[in-house]
Amino acid sequence: MINPMMNAVALDADFMIKYLCEVPITDKIKVHMTTTHVAMWIVMIFIMVLAVVARVIINKADASDTPGAYQNVVEMAIDMLGNMVNASMGPQAKRFVNYITAIFIFIIISNVSGLLGLRPPTADYGVTLPLGLITFGMIHYCGIKKNKVKHFTALFEPFALLFPINLIGEFAVPLSLSLRLFGNIMSGTVLMGLIYGLLPVFVKIGIPAALHVYFDAFSGCIQAYVFSMLTMVYVNDKIAD
Repeated sequence: MINPMMNAVALDADFMIKYLCEVPITDKIKVHMTTTHVAMWIVMIFIMVLAVVARVIINKADASDTPGAYQNVVEMAIDMLGNMVNASMGPQAKRFVNYITAIFIFIIISNVSGLLGLRPPTADYGVTLPLGLITFGMIHYCGIKKNKVKHFTALFEPFALLFPINLIGEFAVPLSLSLRLFGNIMSGTVLMGLIYGLLPVFVKIGIPAALHVYFDAFSGCIQAYVFSMLTMVYVNDKIAD
């Protein structure tokens, strides 16, 4: 028998993906819009606005002028990400700094979007899996470009009997990247939803705020860093001399 209290909590806990509307593309193809789509569009528009504003400010800035606060923050963030990639990838950093910077910014803003009342897009496996697959494709493209046929023969090393294990290990990369990011963000989203469902109305403004700092801000930043670092590790493994 279902406990009425737990049923009420489940109904009040707002951590599920919600269907919003149906957008027809053709007579037979329709896109079902959910809260994930809306959150992703908001995150992407937010990133594009930040990038455009930064571009305009930097283009207008005179070398003799003192940089403003926004320009300082942008340059500090870019320098930090550039140094992170340089420290991890060395001479190969220039080839991958744009990609690592892009996924880091997208993931970290998606993760902390819960602070703005959104359901984080990265709490949906339909978002994290494509990120893992895109990274997987880039890793093997770089490996094939660098090592040619040796990229495939390496699966039979140190001896041929290990081929199945090596192959499984390769396909485990996108699953590992996507499931780690999804699991951590989804668990925080579920916990926050349950906490909001259990707390009385008059304390929902105070107590959860401190928890959002951990689940959305701290944990979100850590997961963006982990995803980026693992990407660099996997790429280095394929293009190492």
